[in-house]
Amino acid sequence: MPSVQELFSLAGQTAMVTGGTRGIGQAMAVAMAEAGADVLLVQRDTSNTETKSLIEALNRKATIYAADLSSHDSITALTPTILADGHRIDILLNCGGIQRRHPAHQFPSTDWDDVLQVNLTSVFTLCRDVGAHMLSRQPAAPGSAGGGGGGSSSSQRRGAIINVASLLSFQGGITVPAYAASKGGVAQLTKALSNEWAAKGIAVNAIAPGYIATEMNTALLNDEARAASILARIPAGRWGSPEDFKGAVVFLASRASGYVSGEILTVDGGWMGR
Repeated sequence: MPSVQELFSLAGQTAMVTGGTRGIGQAMAVAMAEAGADVLLVQRDTSNTETKSLIEALNRKATIYAADLSSHDSITALTPTILADGHRIDILLNCGGIQRRHPAHQFPSTDWDDVLQVNLTSVFTLCRDVGAHMLSRQPAAPGSAGGGGGGSSSSQRRGAIINVASLLSFQGGITVPAYAASKGGVAQLTKALSNEWAAKGIAVNAIAPGYIATEMNTALLNDEARAASILARIPAGRWGSPEDFKGAVVFLASRASGYVSGEILTVDGGWMGR
């Protein structure tokens, strides 16, 4: 039986990450590197090297691939390009996302289309293409890098896919109908893929952040009355920070979660239990 340290290790694995240049995505990318993984960073361009430098300071490899999550053609071409370069993808973390706020009766169709493409359609495209790559190879033997930790061949790990959902996967929000629809879709997509792939050695889960003090929530943080009402409902008594996601992502990426699939893990300071 592997030790606890071995169960949480990502040594010898490669993670592909979208949305890793800042905030939650950056913290999760660095966390996986701290656990031993090399990281493929999918970014809009190659100019932002902050996350790459943080990963390389840990003596892990970091490679930037430029791709536009808002472009169907760009995202469709991404996985074949990465695989043609000889990379094996063991972990996929879909963290890239955008937000648009308007009253529902005034919500522009262009903003709807942009949010659904970035937050949901690109997630499906990458899950499909990376999932096909994972299914095409033999599962790792129990106890090896990426292995499933024992049991039948169906429990042997081919890979882990982690999508980033939201509290609005469960709730509707205010003036964010496209975001709520996209994140509800991410949760259901996660479950649908788990139903097909869990028995084949691919764990598909999602992390649902609560109210986190990042750039995406600037509008909420700047609304003093709304920010106060949100804080009053969080049992932990504080807004979350990107570092709160490091343990959750390593758990779902590693063999420590070997019998976990189709789960939407809320990291919300207790909000959903209120």
